[in-house]
Amino acid sequence: MIKLEKAIIVEGKYDKIRLENIVDAPIIVTNGFSVFKDKEKLELIKRLAQKSGIIILTDSDSAGMMIRSYLKGCIPSELITHVYIPEILGKEKRKVKASSAGLLGVEGVDDNLILKAFSRAGVLCQKTDKKGQQVTHTDLFELGLSGSDNSKALRQSLLIKLSLPSKMSTNSMLTAINALYDYDEFISLAKEAEVN
Repeated sequence: MIKLEKAIIVEGKYDKIRLENIVDAPIIVTNGFSVFKDKEKLELIKRLAQKSGIIILTDSDSAGMMIRSYLKGCIPSELITHVYIPEILGKEKRKVKASSAGLLGVEGVDDNLILKAFSRAGVLCQKTDKKGQQVTHTDLFELGLSGSDNSKALRQSLLIKLSLPSKMSTNSMLTAINALYDYDEFISLAKEAEVN
């Protein structure tokens, strides 16, 4: 079991139950979209963020991205660590049928994949205060990932190759890329994926 000081924000109680088996950390449940109206829950999340920072771990579907985006708009970005699970087709064992997106949520993803997602986000390793060069909108444009007719398809293809949700907005993609990769590593991965 891994001990973390930062609180982990998840969508539902089954996500929380899943994580309690692999991490020792405060785990806060948004109860899906309820967090949009639950001012007390939002204030709690803000306080936890101010105290030690938070980790947002939502599903890779559009609902998960909406909740992540909402929290991102309410809390300073320097207090948030984004952890992304890969898009994996399937359904959770407790469910009769798959979600509308047909993807596994946090509760259905294998322990090792969750730990890898934490590791990619720098949660399980020593982080330095040194911030290297960041990937920008200009970089995405120069790589053909924005501003052209097929940019959306190229972004989705690259996001899948990077094990990130393919429906991320350009801004969310930049946040994830800069959280998970240094500048040179991302540029190299993008070129290997023949984005340009």
